[in-house]
Amino acid sequence: MNSSYFWIGLGGAIGALSRVGLMRILPAFFLSLPLKIFFINVLGCFLIGILTEGMTFYGNISINMKHFLIQGFLGGFTTFSAFALEFGLLYQKGFPKVAICYATLSVVLSLVFFFLGLKLVRIFV
Repeated sequence: MNSSYFWIGLGGAIGALSRVGLMRILPAFFLSLPLKIFFINVLGCFLIGILTEGMTFYGNISINMKHFLIQGFLGGFTTFSAFALEFGLLYQKGFPKVAICYATLSVVLSLVFFFLGLKLVRIFV
């Protein structure tokens, strides 16, 4: 078995448990906004920014640690951080129009398919 899978899985489990633990202590709403997921998504994006840039400057971090932290922990903590990373990398590489298109399509199509999934279940169940 590839050791990367182990580290991603371990990080993902710890990230998911961290998300659930943090959600238990955060207030549910603030100014009528659902605070828990919002806070976790923003925190995850902040952390992936710190880790990505930190790993650029300190390139001596093992590939297993990168997998553990980025795909594993933050992937389990929030998938929104991976979306922010993809957007940021496109933007930084000089493709701002592609980045905006990616962000727009990701949000719009995710919501469309969410509601499509709801509708399909209502039709067939």
